[in-house]
Amino acid sequence: MAKPSWATTTPSSGSGNGTVNVSGSVHTGRSQRSGALTFKATGVTDISVAATQEAKPEFVTVENVSAPKGGGNVTVTGASNSKKMTFTLGTGALTITLPDTYTAGGASTTNGANITGDPGATAQYNFSLVVNVPANATTSSLARAIVATTDGGQQASGTITQAAGDPTLSVTPTSITLTAAGTAVSVAVTSNTNWTVE
Repeated sequence: MAKPSWATTTPSSGSGNGTVNVSGSVHTGRSQRSGALTFKATGVTDISVAATQEAKPEFVTVENVSAPKGGGNVTVTGASNSKKMTFTLGTGALTITLPDTYTAGGASTTNGANITGDPGATAQYNFSLVVNVPANATTSSLARAIVATTDGGQQASGTITQAAGDPTLSVTPTSITLTAAGTAVSVAVTSNTNWTVE
């Protein structure tokens, strides 16, 4: 039986008494992995040594992302080793809707459903969630948190921060006539910022 690909032995051979150091590559899966090392010498029976590497605890990370003032699709990314991810909206004033699906380990996955093939059992995977952001009609920057929750309840959040929109001002009508008596005429003002009349 060949030694597992994740295990390294130093040295891998010798003569007489000695010590072999066994190390493993970083393991990011949430399930432990195991294999066997086989020690051989001419004229004696092979000796097998079981090797097990501990799993990485379930985790999730979510990156922050910026959105332009004009809106459009932005991609929220992160990493996890969970078998299932659920995305929800956190705090913030940015009005967005989460899509029904996201991509995990290259596979399209329904929000809150088990990920096909459970890639997190053997290694962490990257995920991405495409969110449509409307144009910012205010003169303030807007933000909204995206919360990712793993199957085991671990949580992380990233924030979509949208640049402030352009100031706007319009009036209707743009031409008025006052009576000789000076009776008031209304002019409707539409704006997203402070304004004055001079």
